[in-house]
Amino acid sequence: MQIKRDYSQPFFSNRRRRRVGGQFLFWYGLLLGGLLVFVYTQFGRLQLMALDAVGLAPTATPFASVWASQGYDLFLGGKLEEAAAAYAQAVSQQPDNINYLYEYGRTLIELDRQADPQQGRTKGDAELASELGDQAIEVAPQDVRAYTLKSKALVWLDDSESAIPVALRGFEVDPNFAPLLAVLSRAYTNIGRYQQGLSYGEDAILADPMSVEGHRSYAYALIWVGEREAAIRQLEDAININPNLIPPYFELAGQYIQEELYEEAVATYETILTKQPRNPKAMLRLCEVYSRIGQDQQAEGYCDDALGIDPNYKEAYRQLGMVNFRRRNYEGAIDNFNRCVDLGSTEIECQYLRGLAHYYIGECDDAWTILNESLTMIRSEGIGEPILSTTLRGLGLVTENCTAYRNAALPEVLPTSIPATPIGG
Repeated sequence: MQIKRDYSQPFFSNRRRRRVGGQFLFWYGLLLGGLLVFVYTQFGRLQLMALDAVGLAPTATPFASVWASQGYDLFLGGKLEEAAAAYAQAVSQQPDNINYLYEYGRTLIELDRQADPQQGRTKGDAELASELGDQAIEVAPQDVRAYTLKSKALVWLDDSESAIPVALRGFEVDPNFAPLLAVLSRAYTNIGRYQQGLSYGEDAILADPMSVEGHRSYAYALIWVGEREAAIRQLEDAININPNLIPPYFELAGQYIQEELYEEAVATYETILTKQPRNPKAMLRLCEVYSRIGQDQQAEGYCDDALGIDPNYKEAYRQLGMVNFRRRNYEGAIDNFNRCVDLGSTEIECQYLRGLAHYYIGECDDAWTILNESLTMIRSEGIGEPILSTTLRGLGLVTENCTAYRNAALPEVLPTSIPATPIGG
């Protein structure tokens, strides 16, 4: 039998290999296509991995929860500016998160900085907190913290009458939220309803004995009814709860000063400086205390220290000018009062004492002009004694001893209504 062979085909058939080769090409193409798709969709991540391998990758952006956690720890540690910055990052990533809005807002209120375009703040902290409160109410109308934040911001903006209805809306949501009760305590105290202020302050502490805000607000109400010793105990309790939070120290030291417990006040401000060595406000307060007790050289040193940290601290220029004036350094007083005014201060001391300083160095025109401007401010703001009498006496001295103003008519002064002050000072 003759075997027919097809010599056009190789002796060893490759049909199986062609089948295997086809499968290989199919799977290879599929893999290559998938790889290309993966590279395309994950290019950014792969690029970061490559940059990280050579040490050029940018720093990863933390999640909002990480920023919020950092803010919480910083707040408890008394680092309010850093805490606010961390919460701002959390809010920027999740602007509808009530947790972040509330914590950010209450941190801003504690900072309570004024607008300062030179430092990038076009709005004051309380104003910004009020806007955050509006946003919180919009995104979480059933959360008591939203109304707490908004009403507290209004209190800090000196609008307690508007704060109360907002706070009462929150009270309907949760009548046992201590920070809200603390807000109601301050707000009612501010409008002269002291019994309600005391009652809400007590309720805040009962709702949460560890509420720093509750103790501080109750102390505030106690001051207005003349119970200063009880107020001091409440502020001391607030400090013991969180010794890193700085604002209660200032409030406590202020009460020591009213009680003429100057050593205790100085020690309290010094405690602040052990925690925050570059706190210009504590240095200013020490300058004021030492000036009050007649230790002008120490006072001047602390004012200089405050200005060394913040060269635009207008209140420090005011106090330094007052120290200069007491020491009869009238030229120095004028320089510092001028700086105070140039920075936008409306404190009356920078006006009427500046006018008197001009008189004492024989500059009658400036003295007459500035003392009259001071009198206008005194009238419009209802400022009473002894500033009113001192200003009028200064004008009288100008008419008695300056030739150009001899026998000039003194302005007529009408009685002014004096704003209410706390019984406790």
